[in-house]
Amino acid sequence: MKYIGAHVSAQGGVENAPVNANRIGARAFALFTKNQKQWFSNPLTKTSIKAFRENCEKFDYKPFQILPHDSYLINLGHPEEGPLEKSRTSFLDEMQRCEQLGLDRLNFHPGSHLNAISTEECLTRIAESINIVLDKTKGVTAVIENTAGQGTNLGHTFEQIREIIQKVGDKSRVGVCIDTCHAFTSGYNVKTTEGFAETFRKFDEIIGFNYLKGMHLNDSKKDLGTRVDRHDNLGIGLLGEEIFSLIMNDSRFDNMPLILETPDESLWEAEIRKLYSLIKT
Repeated sequence: MKYIGAHVSAQGGVENAPVNANRIGARAFALFTKNQKQWFSNPLTKTSIKAFRENCEKFDYKPFQILPHDSYLINLGHPEEGPLEKSRTSFLDEMQRCEQLGLDRLNFHPGSHLNAISTEECLTRIAESINIVLDKTKGVTAVIENTAGQGTNLGHTFEQIREIIQKVGDKSRVGVCIDTCHAFTSGYNVKTTEGFAETFRKFDEIIGFNYLKGMHLNDSKKDLGTRVDRHDNLGIGLLGEEIFSLIMNDSRFDNMPLILETPDESLWEAEIRKLYSLIKT
């Protein structure tokens, strides 16, 4: 079964995220468990945790339908020890928040070398960061998101993601989230039927579908291989409808959160309906 949703607001408390998701007809959702523009936030209260769990039960959202996202400030491959330690501490806090909320995965951007260390060294630091945090938590999978490769961001090739996974000790608690916009602008031509098939053949060969824990369904304002991360609403950008029809009719993308991060949130309810309408009976 397909579980489509969007990255909804948790303003006023994490307990509001499942309410906001249900309001737009979502069967999955993403959220920030704290302010994504701050390193640290106040701890979750027992009241918020209880209300979040109750609202998830009320609206029938199970952990595998929810894909929380960490702070954009975190860089698990930072070349400097001070900022690297701060990133690791913040990431640990995010994973612990997921534990408290009963969630089983946390999506994150792998990291950037900032032109100060080699790609190889940065990938090693990212894997070390994951290992440190997995050792201090339980039950939550660290889900690596592919990037567009903008600036010095790593994770824009399947090979780079595989290298991180290979260096993670507990492979049962590491996964991958594929963003359609990022895949396209990083150089994978998912726009055509042939390109889509080839891209996911490579994904399965290099990484493996057993690691896929979610997807971000975004159109793109930028073209193939531009390495620029600019999401667009479905059908408005350069990707077109074919890729989304292919995803909706491919069982390899069943039973995981398929999350819209398109810029005009007023369209999310219509986009969710549109995606479900693409399923061929």
